Amino acid sequence: METQDSQDVKVWDPLVRIFHWLLVAAFFVAYFVTDEEYLPVHVWAGYLVLALVVIRVVWGFVGPKYARFSNFLYSPGLAISYLLDLLRFSARRYLGHSPAGGAMVFVLLLCLLAATVTGLMAYGLEHQAGPLASMMSGFAANGEVEWPEELHEFFANLTLGLVILHIAGVLLASFSHKENLARAMITGRKKM
Repeated sequence: METQDSQDVKVWDPLVRIFHWLLVAAFFVAYFVTDEEYLPVHVWAGYLVLALVVIRVVWGFVGPKYARFSNFLYSPGLAISYLLDLLRFSARRYLGHSPAGGAMVFVLLLCLLAATVTGLMAYGLEHQAGPLASMMSGFAANGEVEWPEELHEFFANLTLGLVILHIAGVLLASFSHKENLARAMITGRKKM
């Protein structure tokens, strides 16, 4: 275990930190750049989101201790209990992801995956482009089909809502535990 001093420990490895901030940027570019004129920017940001999700899933099985899913896979009951304790400012502090933070990682990864896959479906259907274009051509032949775009928008909006909850949770946990969790995701270090 690498330390700067006896109270400081490395928790988040470089891949997790780079993944996190690249994902933030890619998601917001994809979410806010939706004008047809800038469609390539939206599409490439979506490809980056998908690539990052795939990398993170792999890293969740082979990465270091705090990056592994097994390190923060908690029961739903424990996640709810942690949230209730956090609201009372009496939650146990975790060096890695808390039960609620771990649950948010899984939910965000699933929503991002759903948003990108439905986005690829919509792109294939509406523009006959992308890796799912040939699969979606059968739907296009049957007339106006809007469900892929509607699902894509639903998952993108759901993800944005989850991001807002995630930020609120990070702020609440930072205040409750008297530590800067956002800084830890930059430096990779937390106090023991």
